[in-house]
Amino acid sequence: MNRRIAVLMGGISAEREVSLVSGRAVAAGLRQAGYEAVEIDVGADVHALIKALTPRPDVVFNALHGRFGEDGCIQGLLDLLGIPYTHSGVLASAIAMDKPTARKVFAAAGLRCPEGQVIPREAVPSAIPMAPPFVLKPINEGSSVGVHIVFDDDGLAAFAASAWPYGEEVLVERYIPGREITVAVLGDRALGVLEIRPNNGFYDYAAKYTDGKAIHLVPAPMPPEDYGATLDIALQAHRTLGCRGVSRADLRYDDTGAGRAGIYLLEVNTQPGMTPLSLVPEIAAHAGISFPRLVSMLVEDARCAPRHG
Repeated sequence: MNRRIAVLMGGISAEREVSLVSGRAVAAGLRQAGYEAVEIDVGADVHALIKALTPRPDVVFNALHGRFGEDGCIQGLLDLLGIPYTHSGVLASAIAMDKPTARKVFAAAGLRCPEGQVIPREAVPSAIPMAPPFVLKPINEGSSVGVHIVFDDDGLAAFAASAWPYGEEVLVERYIPGREITVAVLGDRALGVLEIRPNNGFYDYAAKYTDGKAIHLVPAPMPPEDYGATLDIALQAHRTLGCRGVSRADLRYDDTGAGRAGIYLLEVNTQPGMTPLSLVPEIAAHAGISFPRLVSMLVEDARCAPRHG
């Protein structure tokens, strides 16, 4: 193919190590597909990044995760440089990464999220707007970084006393019982639903990236009408945000409810993981899309904002 692809990986977020694993896997998949892949470990020095992108690659594969790589910042830089890149653009990336904003956009589109409210970190526990169980989340982190599930007053007191370096605001969401499910959307197609069953506790950062910490069931064992409704919700969320390439919708499935009423959208990830344990490649493989084919499809869909003048 003789196309030169720069794979951006690493970054400066809490998800740096995961991004490095994703980036290496992507680069290997691209080489297997016949591309020339150049791995770039991204740091905080923008000048160094621009220098690393010289000579100019045909496409940037954005394998960064978390803040500054997933929230529109790197996308804006690549738009300015006029280099096509994979995954979503500035607006969709920024909205999806900011959970309170994304919740408002989803609500306007009629997509059901758990009841929630943003409060100052210093107001925990006095200003918690609901009784346990509930979930405390950073407003702009991924991979379950900083997430706490509070089932009782002791859990709340432990959180209040802990160091929590994820900003001055906390999103408080009602805890939805039931099952953890996720959907990969590629282009304009929802590929399938996967259920995650952690072996211990909830699907936290360690369970996501440590082999044997969780069981993945694909396709998720759900009644056909619920399975179809879940696919529809994920595709609608992808379209509502204006995502492109691939995204992953995370949901809770309260199977004590009936049909769509028991399905809650939690968030959309515009830069889903590409590690050997990641969910999107697993769902894609079940849909008949190999990993080299998946990364090739993303490269062929790459673009940047049009430049005028």
